[in-house]
Amino acid sequence: MRTSLFFMALGVGLLSACSGEPAAPVPAATLADSQDTVVTIGDVTARATVMPTAMLGSLVAEKYGIRRADDQIMLLVGLRRGEGSAEVSVPANVVATVSDLRGGRRPIELRELSSGELMDYVGTVQVSLPDTLKFEIDITLEDGARKTMQFTREFQPQ
Repeated sequence: MRTSLFFMALGVGLLSACSGEPAAPVPAATLADSQDTVVTIGDVTARATVMPTAMLGSLVAEKYGIRRADDQIMLLVGLRRGEGSAEVSVPANVVATVSDLRGGRRPIELRELSSGELMDYVGTVQVSLPDTLKFEIDITLEDGARKTMQFTREFQPQ
């Protein structure tokens, strides 16, 4: 399976630390459960990942316009059809919200992150650490098929 555009760039950004770029500071927030959440909608696979933006390499963050910060979490959603080298991005209407344990609920503004043939949806949200966040992502494909992803992640100060 082809890796999402962002994670390919993330790997390049992390490797750049070995090629003379100053090492990124140790993030102040760590992700207790870093697994992706995956659902299928017909023949489309939707994958959502969250991570502290402080974990991004500076080159990657700059290239994609993402502010690296200890108090900011990034949501990345990719939709793919096919497998291996035949995998392609699938456009959709993606709406995301996040809730905290205090009952606060807010939208996550998503934007398209494209490079070549691959496209993902990315958005960021401010957090006060420690925090447990519940993500809800509503996905509607162009053919009208719908699915809602829900998952919770804990973030702790390091």
